[in-house]
Amino acid sequence: MVSVTIWHNPRCSKSRTALKLLEDAGLEITTRRYLEAAPSLAEIRAAKAALGLTAIEMMRPGEALFSELGLSKSDDEATLLAAMAAHPRLIERPIVFRGTRAVIGRPPEAVLTLL
Repeated sequence: MVSVTIWHNPRCSKSRTALKLLEDAGLEITTRRYLEAAPSLAEIRAAKAALGLTAIEMMRPGEALFSELGLSKSDDEATLLAAMAAHPRLIERPIVFRGTRAVIGRPPEAVLTLL
């Protein structure tokens, strides 16, 4: 059976839809409510590597907190990664992991590319 982990926010419609797609596919799913069980800096770095994205590409720059913290899309990777570790609300959601690969579920159907 295929096993995946989802960094999930149940208040987010995209995250709920992605989770439902994974459930409907009959996958073994580990759900991590990342706002309650925040990922460490090392886990965020590993997620970045698995996604193959830059730090800003895995963030929510439109989130009010982004500008409240004085962050900029041009900030260096270390600054942005540290901001996500300190404030997991800045992490784009959902992120689904399978083995060494990951994908952001935007649109939610993108998670099916891991199957």
